[in-house]
Amino acid sequence: MPRPAILTQSLRGAVRRAAEAPTPGQWIAFALFGVTAVAAFNLVANPAPELVPTQVINVELPPPELALVETKTAGYWLEGRIRRGDTIGNVLARLGVEDPAALEFLRTNATARALYQLRPGKRLAVETDKDGELRTLRFVTGDGQQLSVKREGDRLTAESAPATTEIRWQMAAGDIESSLFGAADAAGLPDTVTLQLADVFGGDIDFYKDLRRGDRFAVVYEMRYVDGEAIGAGRIVAAQFENRGRIVRGYLWRSDDGTENYYSESGAPMRKSFLRSPMEFSRVTSGFSDARFHPILQTWRAHKGVDYGAPSGTPVRATGDARIAFAGQQNGYGNVVILQHHGGFSTVYAHLSRFSPQIQNAGRVMQGEVIGYVGQTGWATGPHLHYEFRVAGEQRNPLTVALPSGEPLPPGSRQAFAERIVPAIAQLRLAQQVSGALLASGE
Repeated sequence: MPRPAILTQSLRGAVRRAAEAPTPGQWIAFALFGVTAVAAFNLVANPAPELVPTQVINVELPPPELALVETKTAGYWLEGRIRRGDTIGNVLARLGVEDPAALEFLRTNATARALYQLRPGKRLAVETDKDGELRTLRFVTGDGQQLSVKREGDRLTAESAPATTEIRWQMAAGDIESSLFGAADAAGLPDTVTLQLADVFGGDIDFYKDLRRGDRFAVVYEMRYVDGEAIGAGRIVAAQFENRGRIVRGYLWRSDDGTENYYSESGAPMRKSFLRSPMEFSRVTSGFSDARFHPILQTWRAHKGVDYGAPSGTPVRATGDARIAFAGQQNGYGNVVILQHHGGFSTVYAHLSRFSPQIQNAGRVMQGEVIGYVGQTGWATGPHLHYEFRVAGEQRNPLTVALPSGEPLPPGSRQAFAERIVPAIAQLRLAQQVSGALLASGE
């Protein structure tokens, strides 16, 4: 089928020829051709697009900060991204820098050598005069240092200092289809924030056993910026998880002594005295039972713990703050760590491949701290962790035992807490209105 543009040219030609000699036969041919052209054009026309549902969300933004610029001294700022295979010379040339003296300085100055460790995607900003002479250069290195090169007269100087970090809030929300990590990836949530999410709600939700398709989460978290460039995620500020129709919310509280904890709006602790699972993500391969056929002893006997299947080397974390009662080898347990907790509670972590270096000379561990790694030592037929939860020396089912609550928010801090979480509550409500999306905000 001819394209509409070709038909239009033919139609113009027919009109011109008809005007020169408008015989009856030509008028008939012209009329028939015009009908054919219109019919062909209608066949290839695109149908009207379907309207996409939209939602208007009004958010009050702070007014921009304005500053006077001295036009006599103002230079030209340009910014670029490092590309694969770039050299510092390539980047500066692309940004319009024509300054051999500056290139020689960057090549020989010890402080400026960080510029020769360029990673694709990193940002570099330069200020030049009208002739392309370098006035200022700014670059944030991979270790969070800001390199600044400045020209003062004919002299160039370079200095490196910790970058000034700006904290902004970002929001994300998602629906669980198969796993928490899958939903978090779909929403653009950084892995470090996903792990925090599992930690905040770890006392209420077993993220292997309790998750269901259709569960939802919303989260507000810190993102660190240097000169407008995101350099990494910080702490979760507020989060909500809807699991099997039950909604749980948690908010960050930073006390005056620098400690951080999460509480509900009423001040109840989100973090229980114990985590429900000693590993962030794993599967139960053998549950708590009074009669289980032992694969090595070939006899029926009680299994007073829970086995978690995981690859060798998977980190194992302490489920609660504790004193290290034992770390070594013990018969069928193999490499085992026994922790003594407050209130007559103790926990056992067996069949470890090795212990964490942090506990070798430590007397105590904190909740969530890595104490060892999954292995196959002792009476084990495959790599897994054997975990026991004991109350006054008696084993209880770790999956069903009622876990003691953590310490509530001190009464003297509740008023300040209620005031500080007001903006976080508003941002969390906004995040709940979207799913599978990442939104930027500000603090």
